Amino acid sequence: MSQEIAVVGSPEFTTGFRLAGVRKFEEVPDEDKDEALDGAVDGLLTDDEVGIVVMHDEDLEHLSRGVREEVQTSVDPVLVTLGGEAGSSGLREQIKRAIGIDLMDDQ
Repeated sequence: MSQEIAVVGSPEFTTGFRLAGVRKFEEVPDEDKDEALDGAVDGLLTDDEVGIVVMHDEDLEHLSRGVREEVQTSVDPVLVTLGGEAGSSGLREQIKRAIGIDLMDDQ
């Protein structure tokens, strides 16, 4: 069974992914972000068809503490954040958590 990529965030954030062919997305307008983001992310985390959830790094601050802890520890699906200050070290940790090894380890 192949799993899909899902994107959650503002319409501006999701547009590029939709143009690239991502079929699963949850648009959360900025004015509803604090209320709607938890539900959107929680719904994608429980969707068996989703293997990767992509969201903007700054949107993590809008999640409730419980949902934030869930996405930070989730392995299936794995949450990948883009933008912000996470940079390559944040992505490195996300990949390491998802597959269990550090692909960039020099040893």
